[in-house]
Amino acid sequence: MKHHLQQLIGTALNALQGSGLPVTENIQIENSRDTSHGDFACNIALVLAKAARRNPRQLAEELVAALPSSSLVEKVEIAGPGFINFFMTAAAFQNTVREILEAGEAYGHSTIGNGKKVQVEFVSANPTGPLHVGHGRGAAYGAAVADLLATAGFQVHREYYVNDAGRQMDILATSVWLRYLESCGEPIPFPSNGYRGDYIHAIAERLGQQHGEHLRRDAATLFDAIPPDEPEGGDKEEHIDALISRSQELLGKSAYETVLQTALRQIIGDIRNDLEQFGVVYEEWFSERSLTTSGKVQQIVERLRSSGHLYEREGAIWFRSSAFGDEKDRVVVRENGQPTYFASDIAYHADKMERGYERIIDIWGADHHGYVPRIRAALSALGYDTTKLDVLLVQFANLYRKGKRVQMSTRSGSFVTLRELREEVGNDAARFFYVMRKCEQHMDFDLELAKSQSNDNPVYYVQYAHARICSVMRQLEEKQLSYDQAAGTDHLHLLTETHEQTLLRRLSRYPELLESAAINHEPHLLTHYLRELATDFHTYYNAHQFLVDSVGLRDARLSLILAVRQVIANGLGILGVSAPGSM
Repeated sequence: MKHHLQQLIGTALNALQGSGLPVTENIQIENSRDTSHGDFACNIALVLAKAARRNPRQLAEELVAALPSSSLVEKVEIAGPGFINFFMTAAAFQNTVREILEAGEAYGHSTIGNGKKVQVEFVSANPTGPLHVGHGRGAAYGAAVADLLATAGFQVHREYYVNDAGRQMDILATSVWLRYLESCGEPIPFPSNGYRGDYIHAIAERLGQQHGEHLRRDAATLFDAIPPDEPEGGDKEEHIDALISRSQELLGKSAYETVLQTALRQIIGDIRNDLEQFGVVYEEWFSERSLTTSGKVQQIVERLRSSGHLYEREGAIWFRSSAFGDEKDRVVVRENGQPTYFASDIAYHADKMERGYERIIDIWGADHHGYVPRIRAALSALGYDTTKLDVLLVQFANLYRKGKRVQMSTRSGSFVTLRELREEVGNDAARFFYVMRKCEQHMDFDLELAKSQSNDNPVYYVQYAHARICSVMRQLEEKQLSYDQAAGTDHLHLLTETHEQTLLRRLSRYPELLESAAINHEPHLLTHYLRELATDFHTYYNAHQFLVDSVGLRDARLSLILAVRQVIANGLGILGVSAPGSM
């Protein structure tokens, strides 16, 4: 309906162009808070009054006089200093039911994206262990943003950036090999900076099954002259780096790569499986290693060097990122000649820019907020249009069990995995709970609430509304009554009860809600809408009978609640949540 009113105002503006009225396409239509003042309000007269050199109220009167007639508008009033209030006909809201039932799963979809190519990169957790509940929020949020954009007419490419290169991979490989040596009977003082989760033992066991003791080396030789670890008064970083170098030396390039690839395949496979089971699927898994093997990292470094944006200091190569708004300069090549993570990330983002996306959306954890200006700085130095890049930061999810916060540490392996969360509360509760708040807000995930079958559990409350409508349709069949959709939509004028009018208005707002949620990357708007729609329905359900004797009224009420069912199913589907027929 907002689009219809914008078209009416636009027609009136065009009719007044000869009287010195400025041209504008920014016509804002807002829902009225108080329906006694109309259903919608427009402030266009106040916005244009100064440029048009008119009193706002006078301009509003001219616009109202120039409005074309519409079967959807009952009357138009001018309020206050020049607001234009629209009162819609009952048929305007009743038509929403007809539109929903005809469009089905497509109801609410729009073409505002106009087929523009958008890349959404999300989760992209280091493949050093299983996904934990913190990653789950990024997964649910990223998937919902991508699906919202798709419903708005964008061509969406979902991507996972696999950080399968660099020092963390070496720590992973060394951790796995040390556990393998333990299983072979070697006495191993495990490094404090190694990965300690049970999954490391599982990978080491697989390594033993595949290679027997062919990868076994003497522990005494491995630890000979290695700098002490932190518990012994040493530096844990020096200790692990020395162990990595010694491991590579003792195993040799081929055997070391075998250990690393075994770990990577296992962990990436588990991550992919976890996400697929969570309903999160990507068009592409992009390997960081491919940037090095293809020479793209070196090419980017050379581009920055040739354009005068690099300099050498203390044996390292630095990028002048401070010249482009970053707080300080950044290293792109270490003293040992190895590119930094930052260099790979520059190459990755340059690669994205070259792929022809009109928008690039990165969804990162909030702890990466300091990384945003340096990436923008590098892209600016390379001559790319940084307005194409949006970086959305997702805050941490705190897990609570029986009122107490669950403490987690990735390196020590003491964390709740996404898989464990899904098994405990189910995909539906996890997907819904994760997106109930703005991404930049901290969220507390209450396990007991997510598992409860009560009206306090928001996902249960919404799903129950859908199931109740399915139950009504089963009762219809059990009572051997019939439903005629065409007759139902022809008798929508019989829906005069207050609860019915409330539902009709709520349903009519779904398309604009979807557009707003998509453009602003705010799936929490959809969760709030679905809860409000469910409340409206449950209130209606408790106040009125649907299977009444009057055939016309019965068909009309069934058409209304079937429209509610369709919108609930559509909204839940975008969020990756099921719409059960019974509960």
